[in-house]
Amino acid sequence: MRPVIVFDLNGTLLDLSALDPYFFRTFGDTEARREWFTELLQSAMLATITGSFVDFPTLGKNALDMLAGRRDVMLGSEEKIELLQNLRLLPAFHDVAPALQRLRAINCRLAVLTNSRFQAAEEALRKVGLRDFFARVLSAEVTQRYKPAAEVYRMAAEELQVEPASLLLVAAHSWDTTGAIRAGCEAAFVRRPGQVLDPLAPRPRFVVPDLGDLAGRVIEMEQAA
Repeated sequence: MRPVIVFDLNGTLLDLSALDPYFFRTFGDTEARREWFTELLQSAMLATITGSFVDFPTLGKNALDMLAGRRDVMLGSEEKIELLQNLRLLPAFHDVAPALQRLRAINCRLAVLTNSRFQAAEEALRKVGLRDFFARVLSAEVTQRYKPAAEVYRMAAEELQVEPASLLLVAAHSWDTTGAIRAGCEAAFVRRPGQVLDPLAPRPRFVVPDLGDLAGRVIEMEQAA
């Protein structure tokens, strides 16, 4: 049976490095962007583990405040608003649209599963011309938990009306593919710049350099079936 392919959004389909000019201007170097994203992920996981859900935009602003405090930088409300606006203007990686076209040509069902809020994800996908590739855009917020909690992946399978084993989660984050696998799904890891697999985590079914390679492997798998 052809898998339902579900993509992570930020860092997998959309390129977070486009935020580097903002972080360079605000903090003096682009490494600040990686620190901010790590802080954001830690806050999301803490909210999930402790059962105290906080919406994703608030987590993003909080992570920025923590980064500013660590670096002794004063931030105004304008800088926080600008970050949230920039998150909705992220460009897609160059390999995304061609790979989605190839997968859609063999009638794969495609969806997005993100920790971002639903409206923000919809807007971001529309701005880069990708929304029409996807049957559904699913947000973890409906579960009041964040990936990599198992409930999020199981919610996606339920919404897409498939068993978890028929869902292939595609992400450039090892914590995301690990969460999917632990929830009973298949996974594909995309080696975006700076991303590596956790050697202690279960190995995804596919480990690929880009989405074009993943599309080719899925097509080969379908032809051999």
